[in-house]
Order: sequence, then structure tokens, then C-alpha cells
Amino acid sequence: MNDKPVLEVVDIYKKYQDYDLLCGVSLEVFPAETVCLLGPSGSGKSTLLRIIAGIEGAERGVVKWAGKDLSEVPAHHRRFSLMFQDYALFPHLNVHDNVAFGLKMQRMDEMLIHRRVAESLKMVNLQAFGQRRVTELSGGEQQRVALARALAPRPRLIMLDEPLGALDRSLKDQLNKELRNLLKRLAIPVIYVTHDQEEAYTIADRIIILHDGHIIQQGKPEEIVSQPKTLWLAGFLGFTNIIGGRVSKLNPLTSVTPFGEFISTAQLSNCKVGQKVTLVLKPIDVQLGTKNSSQNILRGKVSEVLFKGENYQIVVDIGKGISISIQSSQRLSIDDVVNIYFPPHGVLCYEK
Repeated sequence: MNDKPVLEVVDIYKKYQDYDLLCGVSLEVFPAETVCLLGPSGSGKSTLLRIIAGIEGAERGVVKWAGKDLSEVPAHHRRFSLMFQDYALFPHLNVHDNVAFGLKMQRMDEMLIHRRVAESLKMVNLQAFGQRRVTELSGGEQQRVALARALAPRPRLIMLDEPLGALDRSLKDQLNKELRNLLKRLAIPVIYVTHDQEEAYTIADRIIILHDGHIIQQGKPEEIVSQPKTLWLAGFLGFTNIIGGRVSKLNPLTSVTPFGEFISTAQLSNCKVGQKVTLVLKPIDVQLGTKNSSQNILRGKVSEVLFKGENYQIVVDIGKGISISIQSSQRLSIDDVVNIYFPPHGVLCYEK
């Protein structure tokens, strides 16, 4: 990766109806990098895109491209493309004219427009759809048209705001992979907004987590999943098995809980023996049955079994009013009594 970012977002603040929507957000995007803004609805993701695009202003902060402040550069001169979730296609125009619309606004030569439209439709495998009305297209085909329109001006940055949000899961998975391959071939920087973790894992080189107007963590997808920095983020990623404990040893980090001792590979900063902690037990990579260990073991009774296509989601009542959920390829039955071993890398430890 080039060591110099092309896009710099520096200390952006934005209010919405007296609510601090963005609070000092700063980020960088490098050449040919796909960055995913991941976070729940209302976290400020779409607003940040609009500020970068120049459609909205910020109370404070600057957006830079190649080191140049874009504050005085209007949206139509930034050469950024923004694709909206609802696609914003014109129902009275056919596919060709929808893709050509922005080029015509630039007063581009007619022959060049036709060539650009043809190239863009070919990129998204819709080269035979030019004369079709967009109202005759499926949701996935409309998404491709909107993407072709975003690509036609040959932007130096493309921003996609929940581009697959309106599609069903199977089509979303298919288009997500196709989109990643296309963006890699184009080799232009991309900001991709979603609240769907699976989308983010598939498409992103780097994920930036936005919550309550703040960036709380960023890194490669596997880094985010292996060690979420906050308890909120662990829950957002679907890690909801929580038990309380107290640190009994620092090396390795060991906590005593009402259910036994647990060792974690994660280290807490300034951690002390006796400190109260919250342990999050990841539902994956667990081992069922007996384990030659007195640590990292939970014992309980199966209360629910759901088949999830490749694995089973199993809910186990471990007592004291607490149930945990795990994923396993092993089929269990209701009321089975089971021992569950959580490897140290699957035990996250947070200050209480």
C-alpha cells in the first residue's frame, strides 16, 4: 500500500438538531484501498460521506485530497462519486440515459458519452441492457445500473452508501463478491458504508468502526474480529456471551468467575490482580465434550438447537440465570448436558 493517503478527513464535527452526530472524526484512505465504515444506524456514516462529497458542510474540520484542502471546492468539481442506497435512478429514462446523465451535465462530447456508458455497463455485466427501462429491472440489476452511473465519470474516489441494503441475503452475498472483484480491478480508493458485518468482512481492506459520532477502532477485518477494543463493539459483532469475574493472575491473564477460572490471551492495560472484569466468550472455535483442563470450561444443559445451514446454533443454560450461545458442527439435543471448552483466544476481557 502506498504510504501516503490520498484522502484525509481531519477532525470533523457535525451537529444534527442539537445532537453531536460527528465528534472529531479523522480518517485516511490510501490509493486503491477499500475502506468500510461500519456501524449501527444513526452513527453518522452517511453524513460523513456527504461531507466528504461536499454535499453537506461541517461545523469544524477539513477534507483534503492529496494534501489540498477541499473546503472551497464545490461537490461537482471534487471528482468524487457517491452512490446512494436507494440508487436514485430516473424511472422515465432507460439504462443508457441513466448512466449518461452525469456526463451530459458535464457537457461531454456525445461520442465520448456513448463510449463511457458502454464501458461502464460492460464493467457491471449489463452491456445488453442499454435500452431497457429501469422500472423493468430487478433490484440487483438496478444496483448495477447505479454503480455504472457512479463509475462513468471516472471518479478519483467512489463512495457507496449501503449499496446492497435493499437486496435479499443470497443476492447480496453474490453482488458483494462481484463488487469487491470489480473495485480491485479498477484500483481506485473506495469508501463503503454499511451496518452489515458480513458485507464489511467480504469487501473491506480496512474497517473503521463508527459509534456515537466517534471512531472507536479501525484495522483489517480479522483484527477487528479477533480483538474488539470495547465491550460495546464485542456485542455489536455478535459476541454476547458475558460473565463477570475478577483478575487472579496477570501472566497469563486469568480471571476467577462463578463458573470457574478462565485464561485469556488478551491483555488489559494497567490491569491489576483483584480487578473486576467482564469476560466475553466467543461462540466460535469451541470444543464440546471432555477436555483435560480445569480452566475455560463451562458445563450446562442444552435448551435450544437451531440449524444455520453449515453449523448449529446451540443455547446452553449454565445456571445462575445465564445462558450462552455457541456455534458447532456437532448436533446436540434438548436437555443434553455438555461441557464447553473456550480456547484462550476466544475469551475477551474488559474492565468492568
